[in-house]
Amino acid sequence: MDLPVMPPVAPMLAKSAAAIPAGMRYEAKWDGFRAIVFRDGDELEIGSRTGKPLTRYFPELAGALLAQLPPRCVLDGEIVIVRGGRLDFDALLERIHPADSRVRMLAGTTPASFVAFDLLALGDASLMDTPLRERRDALTEALRGATDPVFTAPWTDDQQVARQWFEQYEGAGLDGVVAKPFGLGYRPGERVMVKVKHERTADCVVAGLRHHKSGPVVGSLLLGLYDTTGRLQHVGVSAAFPMRRRQELMTELEPLRMSTVEGHPWAEWAREEAHAQSRMPGAPSRWTGVKDLSWVPLRPERVCEVAYDHMQGDRFRHTARFRRWRPDREPRDCTYAQLEEPVSYDLRQVLGST
Repeated sequence: MDLPVMPPVAPMLAKSAAAIPAGMRYEAKWDGFRAIVFRDGDELEIGSRTGKPLTRYFPELAGALLAQLPPRCVLDGEIVIVRGGRLDFDALLERIHPADSRVRMLAGTTPASFVAFDLLALGDASLMDTPLRERRDALTEALRGATDPVFTAPWTDDQQVARQWFEQYEGAGLDGVVAKPFGLGYRPGERVMVKVKHERTADCVVAGLRHHKSGPVVGSLLLGLYDTTGRLQHVGVSAAFPMRRRQELMTELEPLRMSTVEGHPWAEWAREEAHAQSRMPGAPSRWTGVKDLSWVPLRPERVCEVAYDHMQGDRFRHTARFRRWRPDREPRDCTYAQLEEPVSYDLRQVLGST
């Protein structure tokens, strides 16, 4: 492979904001695997956000990209899976499997799509220093004839349209809006764009903790919600605390610490088959590899309020943000019923496909 922009390339990133800024170019924020695609003739490489290759996990996508992309190009975009008219991140996670036979089977049953939103190189020319407006025009032209499963992400210069997208597109599984300066060159690894994501709050049971990598202080709080059968389901973690607060939390939670996991709602967490029946901490993950997933059980008696952006099935899609303790709330009242459900929106209307 001999391209003007060679792998690996760290993708350009975004910093969070509370509101959609004026005077920028706007796109939907896709909920998938960020990927940079390098094509040089018959050679194709799909690189992840961390630089690891993704090509082997998406053979159907590799074939479509070879068939539809310009002969020599580098694109930035998102790998997604669409099911039932919305993005399905859980199905995407299943595609990262060590067995080639499993990968091939899933390529047929849950095929992926690629949504392109930037062009880093075309032919012999690097576009890294080219303003966004020109890169985007070149991308639109380069993919003019592309068809499913290769798409060009819709964009707008209208802030009001971006606000409408922010409200409507969540129902299709997208998680916000990204704003990009018109004259911006491509700046790998830098947070020079702006992302605006949905934020809601929920009252959750704190049923466990994990230690911080630095030592015996709180690394993350394990959060739970009760389902309609009265079973406490693990829905995510809250982890962003200053070191002093991590130490304080350890002291605050010490009276709730259980000597063993016996009698805890997640007592069966170490048995892999138990995860098929309930959501518990320590579920096997192909992303974490040999990472230590052990945790400290706490009596599920304290409630905290957390902020979250959106749900992925029955769990928080991203790490929840701790807001405050809620001593006025009973743990049994922390149920899924409190969660807001976005209005459904068909993803085909976002991509303009049928």
